[in-house]
Amino acid sequence: MNPVNYLYLAALLFTIGATGVLIRRNAIVLFMCVELMLNACNLALVTFSRMHGNLDGQVIAFFTMVVAAAEVVVGLAIIVSVFRARHSASVDDASLMKL
Repeated sequence: MNPVNYLYLAALLFTIGATGVLIRRNAIVLFMCVELMLNACNLALVTFSRMHGNLDGQVIAFFTMVVAAAEVVVGLAIIVSVFRARHSASVDDASLMKL
């Protein structure tokens, strides 16, 4: 396959994720869309790294995945605690975080 096809796929995935972040109001769906955007960026980094013949993009993508995994753990813990307190996972209720 041509590396440009991977870049088109990365652009499509990033667009789907950005659309989900802008449209949806559920916090769990919001986090999944952010993860989709991060994966699209990782795909683009690995593609450019492969095109140029070095490993820099792949190393950066690996560290991005590690940070994203930590983000998911902390983010889901916050969402669960908000859901237990408010019985809703809506982002619109985030301004009501003052208990």
